[in-house]
Amino acid sequence: MIFLGKIMAVHSYKGGTGKTLVSVNLAASFAKHNKKVCLMDLDFRAPSLATFFRSEKVEYWLNDYLNGTCKIDRVLIDLRHRINGGGELFVGLSNPSTEAMREMSAKDRKWEMRALGRLLALRNSLINDKGFDYLIFDTSPGLQYSSINAIVAADLVIVATTFDRSDVEGTKRMLHELYDLFEKKTGIVVNKVLYDVSSKSGRTDLQNKMKEMYQVPVISIIPCFCDVSRAEGASIFTQEKPEHPFAKIVDEMADRIETNDLM
Repeated sequence: MIFLGKIMAVHSYKGGTGKTLVSVNLAASFAKHNKKVCLMDLDFRAPSLATFFRSEKVEYWLNDYLNGTCKIDRVLIDLRHRINGGGELFVGLSNPSTEAMREMSAKDRKWEMRALGRLLALRNSLINDKGFDYLIFDTSPGLQYSSINAIVAADLVIVATTFDRSDVEGTKRMLHELYDLFEKKTGIVVNKVLYDVSSKSGRTDLQNKMKEMYQVPVISIIPCFCDVSRAEGASIFTQEKPEHPFAKIVDEMADRIETNDLM
């Protein structure tokens, strides 16, 4: 079988790394550059994509698809009306209600195994049959079953991390105890960086240090932008503010993934 696209899981050791912000803007960047993209919220314990897309009407949630009550087509929301460029963007949202989050937290191992089968089936139903170029899974932080399922189903795991000491140590352990176990291609995105990386040499030096620290490719170094933090959940920078430095960094990240140019 010819592989026609890529599946990416955006993961993190802990919350607060900007994982969802990276997921949303990366998906929008690919769509802006003529790709057909599906972004899915697999963070069932703290769904957040519904915040970005709260104006969209939801018929079925990803919860319903994983429960086997509907096909994936009924879940996907077409966001082409929000996209500049020649691509397409669809999202699958997780139910943000307290009852739904409680229900998903109580799922047993048998359910998780069936859910994994449904995630694996997306390669055929969306990539091979419907021509999606990329599926991007925004996952729960840590070692939840839903996150492990997303990692197993993915071709590339993008790990969002920060310079917080506990995050650094936890990410290092997770890289070698989880991703190595599943033999997953992995790259690091270091977010909310307070160091001066305005010069090319400064960025390169820091990338080299991060690569040495984590022993995996560094996809991007993202400085801490106060306006991006303040706007979280209200703006998709790669679409709405393409000249913003954050948007340009995410566009470069998308290009590196597209060309398989991982440092």
